[in-house]
Amino acid sequence: MIHYLVGNLGHISVIVAFVASLVATYGYFKSVYADETAKHDWLKFARTAFYVHGVAVIGIVVCLFFIINKHFFEYHYAWSYSSATLPLHYQISTFWNGQEGSFLLWIFWHVVLGSVIINTNKFWEGPVMTIFALVQAFLVSMILGVVPGIELGEFAFSSDIRIGSSPFILLRESLDAPIFKTNPDFIPEDGTGLNPLLQNYWMVIHPPTLFLGFATTIIPFAYCLAGLWIGKYKEWVRPALPWALFSAMILGVGILMGAYWAYETLNFGGYWNWDPVENAVYVPWLVLIAAIHTMISFKKSETALKSSIILVIATFVMILYSTFLTRSGILGDSSVHSFTDLGLSGQLLIYLLAFLFLSAFLAIRVWKKLPSTDEEVSAYSREFWIFIGATTLSLMAFQIIIPTSIPVWNAIVELFGGISNIAPPIDQVEFYSKWQLWFAIILALLSGTGQFFWWKKIDRTKLKDAMMTPVILTLLIAGLVILISNWAQTGYFKAVGELLLLTAGLYSLVANATIFKSVIKTSPKLSGGAVAHIGIALMLLGILFSSGYSKIISLNRTGLVWSNEFPEEVNRDNLLIFQHEPRQMEEYELLYLGKRREVHGFPGFMNESDLRILPDPQFAVARKDIFYKEQLFFQEGDTVKLDGFENTYFEVKYTSNDDEFTLFPRIQMNESMGSVMSPDIDRRLTKDLYTHVRTFPDPEADIEWSPMDSVELRLGDTLYINDFVAVFEDVIRISELDGAPLDPTDVAVKAQINIQGSLDQQYLAEPIYLIRNQLVGRIPSEVDDVAAKITLLNIYPEQGTFEFGIETTQMNWIILEAVEKPLINVLWLGTFLVVVGFLIAINRRYTEFVKMRDKGVEAD
Repeated sequence: MIHYLVGNLGHISVIVAFVASLVATYGYFKSVYADETAKHDWLKFARTAFYVHGVAVIGIVVCLFFIINKHFFEYHYAWSYSSATLPLHYQISTFWNGQEGSFLLWIFWHVVLGSVIINTNKFWEGPVMTIFALVQAFLVSMILGVVPGIELGEFAFSSDIRIGSSPFILLRESLDAPIFKTNPDFIPEDGTGLNPLLQNYWMVIHPPTLFLGFATTIIPFAYCLAGLWIGKYKEWVRPALPWALFSAMILGVGILMGAYWAYETLNFGGYWNWDPVENAVYVPWLVLIAAIHTMISFKKSETALKSSIILVIATFVMILYSTFLTRSGILGDSSVHSFTDLGLSGQLLIYLLAFLFLSAFLAIRVWKKLPSTDEEVSAYSREFWIFIGATTLSLMAFQIIIPTSIPVWNAIVELFGGISNIAPPIDQVEFYSKWQLWFAIILALLSGTGQFFWWKKIDRTKLKDAMMTPVILTLLIAGLVILISNWAQTGYFKAVGELLLLTAGLYSLVANATIFKSVIKTSPKLSGGAVAHIGIALMLLGILFSSGYSKIISLNRTGLVWSNEFPEEVNRDNLLIFQHEPRQMEEYELLYLGKRREVHGFPGFMNESDLRILPDPQFAVARKDIFYKEQLFFQEGDTVKLDGFENTYFEVKYTSNDDEFTLFPRIQMNESMGSVMSPDIDRRLTKDLYTHVRTFPDPEADIEWSPMDSVELRLGDTLYINDFVAVFEDVIRISELDGAPLDPTDVAVKAQINIQGSLDQQYLAEPIYLIRNQLVGRIPSEVDDVAAKITLLNIYPEQGTFEFGIETTQMNWIILEAVEKPLINVLWLGTFLVVVGFLIAINRRYTEFVKMRDKGVEAD
């Protein structure tokens, strides 16, 4: 059966990949110590083994995705993270939703990067790929999913230790469910489904980018260890530097993609929450940035070699440590999005300690041989300022990782029989922000001043002249910003730290812009540092304004409490808005127009009231002809497909004196994983208006209808339903009911009542009167958007009238929060410039490396 054949092929591929990585490690190791003749043979042998490993990894990827795409729910991975209704792009997200898939993504990127190393740097291939292949063996072991055992004749032994967690394990082998005892071949009809939070286009591109960033950290690490191993203590820096820059760029972009995903998908109103998992990724990036600066400094002075070695090693070790933190389950009580423990804690710890001790051994063994200088570093030298900057970055990382590691400390104490109940910070945002604010101020000042020392080679006498213009411009701009803020009564800059961050950020911006102006005229290739530092300055300013001065504008000023069951901040910071009833909010008038759905092939959103959702929630039937800009898209009775059928959108129209726009915050309904509220954002040059729905009526709750009012109407008569004008337009005979034909003896008619809503919206009520087997049946028509239920009670042919029963209920409502995020686009612009700066720097450093490589410098 192809279902089981694919899984077996995938598992065999895992074993082949693991063995081939070990063989490649051995072959590359032997090549380092072989003579020139044997070295070529060993390299060829190891290279072949690594390519076999790569083919096997691709085979694993293909098999796992085939299982997901073809909905083979007998496999635990497909059942746990996918469903039959997921579109292709979310099936891709499913691939790395679980631990096994994310490890596989990491492994795949290593295959790509290893192939690049093999084909671009022949001199370093042997020692670098030894480290590379060894790391790969450890990674592949994480998805082996085997239990070691021995069988010799009648003697058999099987341990309780499991190496890795296989993505190809069957559901019946992983779940102890009664159904598998009665029916071992049971296959679920559908899977659990993808977490609603991950059903976002950022989750298609953010994890691959982040894991590429993880994967690239191995390259400078491998060059560093290779240099220590073969005695090229200094030479490793040149080929490692372009890769370190590339790694920092990719990892930084991955982190920021995650921040933007949080901003666009989650409803806490921000992009960074200092969650332990966020911290665990951010810390290695900070250390890597510090390492890049010391590596650059080493090119000018040997004083930074030792610190470069320490920081490059620390970057990779912190990547492994973050992997342990997020995948061992140790953060389960302190993080909202860490992985659960799959029993790999011990294996992850061995992985971490193995490379920590290997790195320490190689570094200690040659430490005394490393070149250094006893010459005192001048405070007016570029090396001094780079060292201070690297130290600041390292302290930033240290301040974050220590509190983040509190659960690890508690676990260590308990392991040795002690009791430790140290709790992580309760308010993570306040705790980390108050420390990181001061580090950011220091960093901004250093990134501005340090550039002058780097480019101008300033001495004591020239320092005053060089700094005069940037300082004056900074003070003028800062003063102007503060004056405007006070004039506009914004309430900004009341705290000393915020005022200093504004000044430091502006200073860094002005100083680096000055450097960029002078460099771009003569050597554009050298402008990468200035551009990246301009980007960092803009990011700091964007964070200051968008996070420090975000403003809730949906304040409840009615004096009413929406519900005693709601937390205080919900009653205080949110507006209750009834459908069709205008509500004032600051300068905006809000109008809630109802719930909307995405329909395949239809531009924009469709009114949910115009659809009848079928038992299969992917499909619905149009209740009436559906037009868009006078173009007919669907006729009454057409079956339509819902795109993202778990999503419901709330249409809210904003109107002010000089502006008008509509937002569609949404809820994602998922039976197995709960509901998730996501915002919609009106993006402007100077601010974002961030809107999300906090709560709305439970669609499963019973509706309390008013007592029925009876009204007798003729065709064309007008009536009022819940204060809306309605016209009794027609009565037509129908020959089928809910798609099923009626018997010839049955009589059924459908009344059509057109109800005029707000903003020229129209709703159609179609109550049905049925006579079957001389019995009368009445099928009422509910119109949610006008909170009414209409029943055709009787027909009086002699008088030409029809009797209708009208019941009403409370109008639909939402409780909405709206937040202004000032100057958040400055943050995103800064991000873009940081990437541009890195690209310029990478191009320059790689060009230098290629020139030196072609000259055979590595062999010196």
